[in-house]
Amino acid sequence: MPVQRPSRTLLTAGVIWLVTFFLARVALESTTLAPPVRIGAALLPLPFFAAFLILFIRGVRSADELERRIQGEALAIAYPLALVMLMTLALMERAVGLKFQDWSYMHTWIYLPLFYLAGLAIARRRYL
Repeated sequence: MPVQRPSRTLLTAGVIWLVTFFLARVALESTTLAPPVRIGAALLPLPFFAAFLILFIRGVRSADELERRIQGEALAIAYPLALVMLMTLALMERAVGLKFQDWSYMHTWIYLPLFYLAGLAIARRRYL
């Protein structure tokens, strides 16, 4: 059975979101920007990420039963992994005072999609 490919629109939305995210990061590195401009830069990726999520959810809803089951299992693996990571970071923060520069949201959010991709790989191997 072939693996369902994401639509071109979904991929485009994902690329636009990533580009605007990194543009926002570059803009926020500048300390000379006025606070309203900094807030605008920080919010710039949000509509593109929302569009990406809407398209992703539509794709899952229109998928066949097996693909929906695979996606559900991927999330069922990713969510507990994210909880373990957040709990561990919270406890380690109390234990040894983790450096903000290394363990802020900016550095840890990337693990969430990675957990999903790991869950997806496990689920696909199980069902396909």
